[in-house]
Amino acid sequence: MQGLISIIIPVYNHAHTLKKCLTTAVESARHYPIELIVVNDGSTDNFHEVFASIITEFSNIKALKPLVINQPNLGAPVARNRGFEKAKGEYVIFMDADTVCYPEMFNEMMLSLQSHPEASYSYSRFRFGWKTMKSHSFDKELLKKINYIDVTSLIRSKDFIFFDESLKRFQDWDLWLSMLERHKTGIFVPKILYKKIVGKRKGISNWLPSFVYNLPWKIKEVKNYEEARGLIVRKHALK
Repeated sequence: MQGLISIIIPVYNHAHTLKKCLTTAVESARHYPIELIVVNDGSTDNFHEVFASIITEFSNIKALKPLVINQPNLGAPVARNRGFEKAKGEYVIFMDADTVCYPEMFNEMMLSLQSHPEASYSYSRFRFGWKTMKSHSFDKELLKKINYIDVTSLIRSKDFIFFDESLKRFQDWDLWLSMLERHKTGIFVPKILYKKIVGKRKGISNWLPSFVYNLPWKIKEVKNYEEARGLIVRKHALK
């Protein structure tokens, strides 16, 4: 549907952050037609209770009827793909359930994308807890070395390709590389437009400080990181 933004949110045991995520998304996108698609990826917490209460609060917003898709715990890329299969929007954005949108997020991303018709998506800086993830102006050679683009980017639906469901990590990096191979590029918004809540529970978002990867010994998380990165390097024939 022309002008419509499909907001797709996979959720696994993050009912405690879902309300904040959804309400800030709705507020940020208040000037645009949107649809909300929440994919419950086999949560074992009180997701259904929390989602029902959110639906009640949203009932006074005309034309906003959040869709929930329930599936077994199959992982974030599967959940995102299932959400996209139901999406009707001209644009799509994937948000983790621990994402908090800033009021100007959607407007800044949309204006940037509309001002650059050659770009397939727009992305920005964001905060991960106390840390600012600075990102970088689009550089295809740098993208082949590191991933500086988060999954929470506004994408033209016609240019989106499905996430690789076999990957446990780096699904967003793989997506941008796969799109690049099809000559699809992004445009950078040099502003902090959202943040991710960091708590004790494990979620879709994960990050370790850079010095950990340079230690003389390798902890389990670093070994897993290197193994996952190796899969991307081989898949895309990176150096």
